[in-house]
Amino acid sequence: MDSALTTVGLPVALAIIMFGLGLGLTPDDFRRIGKHPKAVAVALVCQLVVLPAVCFGLVLAFDLSPLLGIGMMLLASSPGGTTANLFSHLFRGDVALNITLTAINSVISIVTLPLITGLAIAYYDRGDEVSMPFVEIVKVFALILVPVGLGMLARRRNPGFAGRMDRPVRAGSAVILAVLIVGILLDQKESVGEYLADVGIVAALFCAISLVVGYVVPRAFGVTAAQSIASSMEIGVHNGTLAIFVAVEVLDSTEISVPAAVYSLLMFFLAGAWGALISSRAGQPAVARTDAT
Repeated sequence: MDSALTTVGLPVALAIIMFGLGLGLTPDDFRRIGKHPKAVAVALVCQLVVLPAVCFGLVLAFDLSPLLGIGMMLLASSPGGTTANLFSHLFRGDVALNITLTAINSVISIVTLPLITGLAIAYYDRGDEVSMPFVEIVKVFALILVPVGLGMLARRRNPGFAGRMDRPVRAGSAVILAVLIVGILLDQKESVGEYLADVGIVAALFCAISLVVGYVVPRAFGVTAAQSIASSMEIGVHNGTLAIFVAVEVLDSTEISVPAAVYSLLMFFLAGAWGALISSRAGQPAVARTDAT
């Protein structure tokens, strides 16, 4: 998919999304780890250890082709995105915790994303065909961290601007992701039916399991309902734009980006239904939580 959509549009789209994430971050979001270590630790273990293992099990169980299998593992290693924060807000989760997890995961993924994806490439013995050049990985995360830093700086200098831009950036992020999904599916239109048949069920199952694990496991460890909702959305709503960017720009494979595109499409429906269920059962108050408890 060597077009203006990927060479120009995709990097700009990712930068805008990450700038929007930065607008919602403050240094306190990182300091909060010490105040609520259990909620953060349980969520991180689920996202960095449990879910990649679950994803790999699904890839093997459904015998996905190598490139689609690598794409699923790339998706599993991608952190949560701004959409996760939006879902958490809609379903009365602890949004501050959600933002904290997103910030931490975005930094940790500098190591975990290439590590997990590299292991998948090695498992399928596709090192000659697909590679993760270190220089390119550095560029990817520079493209992530620089806009986030600029967003945080903008928030610090002009909180009013950050507040006004919150909704437009969130809405724009959703539109950008939709355009990317459509572009990928059109580019692969000759194989899209086959891809959906091959990876649709796996992507749906992975999303559903991620959402459930992200809520049930923290609750089992005594984490509050609001924090567990935030954890569920963070773990179940991956940064599909980042996964697509790495697949297309770093791994140079549109096929590897297909699982992220399919997942992102299904994710909205599954996360919406799950969020409505757990927020009603948890009996959360009508006003969304905006601070960690």
